[in-house]
Amino acid sequence: MEFKLHNGSGGLCCKSCGRQDKQLNTYDWLADIPGNAEESEMVEIQFKNTRKGYFRNSNKIPLEKGDIVAVEATPGHDIGVVTLTGRLVPLQCAKQYKVGSGHKTYLPQSQTGGYDKYNEAKAREHSTMIRARQIALDLNLNMKIGDVEYQGDGNKAIFYYIADERVDFRQLIKVLADAFHVRIEMKQIGARQEAGRIGGIGPCGRELCCATWMTSFVSVSTSAARFQDISLNPQKLAGQCAKLKCCLNYEVGCYVEAQKRLPSKEIELETKDGVFYFFKADILNNQITYSTDKNIPANLVTISGRRAFEVIGLNKRGIKPDYLLEETHRSEPKKPVDLLEQESLTRFDRNRKNKNSGDGNNG
Repeated sequence: MEFKLHNGSGGLCCKSCGRQDKQLNTYDWLADIPGNAEESEMVEIQFKNTRKGYFRNSNKIPLEKGDIVAVEATPGHDIGVVTLTGRLVPLQCAKQYKVGSGHKTYLPQSQTGGYDKYNEAKAREHSTMIRARQIALDLNLNMKIGDVEYQGDGNKAIFYYIADERVDFRQLIKVLADAFHVRIEMKQIGARQEAGRIGGIGPCGRELCCATWMTSFVSVSTSAARFQDISLNPQKLAGQCAKLKCCLNYEVGCYVEAQKRLPSKEIELETKDGVFYFFKADILNNQITYSTDKNIPANLVTISGRRAFEVIGLNKRGIKPDYLLEETHRSEPKKPVDLLEQESLTRFDRNRKNKNSGDGNNG
């Protein structure tokens, strides 16, 4: 029988039957399919700081998400939480390991020392981190130790650190081993992983994506902001990790596709009224605004991407249209612009009144 800790095991229960019950989990879109958990003997186990491993349930013990189990480690054993079962586990394992490797097994209960030693080791983690930070400072190492994770049997400690450049911590490992009398492993994490571990609220008012639903971190470049015509302001583009926000990648593909339906910014449009230069574009609405001056907005005219390609085609044949706007748009009366509308405190009340009156007429 596998070493398995349930609800009464020292308050260690984090059982949940949801699709995604722990941080940075894989979304289990097969969770509702009957018999999914029995499709594979592989199980995904997550430890502290989103560290994961893939283990083989050789004895076919029924496991669910949230079950706390003891697993094989090097050396000794470790304790983690089941985060994924079923046919998705081999697919996730193949992303990280070669076929046939990375598969470990559960330990029988008789080979484990119980969870008392596990609780004792976890209680020492914070004090160990504080002391390790002081040791790193005494050694003049340019690094930050963000967290410490003890193995389930207390024989090994993983020190998670952040560093902007390569750090030679050979002397640090010797000092830490002498101070704590355990096997030392140093593991570098990125700024995004650190932000996800700590958590927080983003400028959108919601919990950070890296601390909730994201399963992997993809590099973000400033080109994603350029495609979306976002101002390259470092203070607005940077997240709490001081890196570019992950959400810049969410809609960039849509903008790239929409950009293909617009002409190049370098193309000038010629009419009998004069030459028009690109000023700005509303990419998703397929609208382009042109100006008669290259440097400042002057005589701005907004046309559709289709109309822009039409004028470009006429210019290539040596034809200059009379106007940049289409005939149907030129005949429409211009709507007056209220420059103070955005400053009015009652602008939202007017919209609400109009909506309520419309609902009453429909009734």
